[in-house]
Amino acid sequence: MTRGIIEQSASEAVEVARLSTPQEALLSHMELPFRGTFYPLGYPVEIITNENAVLQAADESFGHARLSRASATLQVCIGVSKGTDSVCPPEPTRRQYNHLYSLVADAENQALLDLKLCVGSVWVKKAAVENRLYFRYNFLEKTVYLLLGSSSVTDLHAACVSKNGKGILLCGDSGAGKSTLSYACARAGWTYTSDDTSYLINDYAVPRVIGHSHRMRFRPTARTLFRELEGRELTPRLEGKPSLEIPTSEFPGLITTVEARVHSIVYLNRSPSGTGMLVPLPRGTATERMCKELYSAGEIRAKHEKILQVFSETPTYELHYRDLEHAIYQLDRLARDV
Repeated sequence: MTRGIIEQSASEAVEVARLSTPQEALLSHMELPFRGTFYPLGYPVEIITNENAVLQAADESFGHARLSRASATLQVCIGVSKGTDSVCPPEPTRRQYNHLYSLVADAENQALLDLKLCVGSVWVKKAAVENRLYFRYNFLEKTVYLLLGSSSVTDLHAACVSKNGKGILLCGDSGAGKSTLSYACARAGWTYTSDDTSYLINDYAVPRVIGHSHRMRFRPTARTLFRELEGRELTPRLEGKPSLEIPTSEFPGLITTVEARVHSIVYLNRSPSGTGMLVPLPRGTATERMCKELYSAGEIRAKHEKILQVFSETPTYELHYRDLEHAIYQLDRLARDV
């Protein structure tokens, strides 16, 4: 044990000595020989790194998508420092000032993004990368989706399903039933695009959204609603409430599409006394509510608020419902009438 401690101390001393000069301490000359291009939401993103495990993590996060949209390739540089510490870093603290965004777990594990120039640099220790779920969620995916969110798409807290070629956004507070209703619609023959988060394409004159149509997430209580979910184990998550995450490929006959045009918006209001009724809301309601839900700040937020004006004339309703059967009946009527 003593010998191991001595060897570890010697290794750390060598590392400190190697980084003793100012330029080396900045890691400005770190070689990044590994490259891979991935397509999250269909947009090309090149990951440049010195650790092949980073590309393996990127494939786990984004390897399901192959569609390439007409867009300039974003680049994310991820430098991994060696070290003997095997302790996973803490959850990063996030800060934003206008178009500058930082993710800082500690002095050795952090990321800096310029959301205006759409560039990002990440520096982490090997221990962070080896804790794959931690690295993917806290640094890799957050960095990529933040850059896409400032350049190509705007996040929406909404599910999306379609019928007769007409997409409907299902919105509402957490627990309103977006995931269960979107899956129930898919089981009833609707086309599934997303269950909780949709991404509005920024440069379209008519509202179109992209979703993670390759998977579905459910609350644990969904196992009592759908027999096929019985016995499913909870999926490990670093943030948010416990959930079941299941690839849509495991549901035979399910129709999915990664992109849909939005023809109407429905806010869910589930209650024991709900009777299955659609109530029209004033035009502009969706834009107003979605602007309040934005996570962005400064000029990036101003940009997103302007983009969300595309929903200002989209028919918007509130759905009062008690059970899934009543809700689907009303959505079927809406898909015929819109």
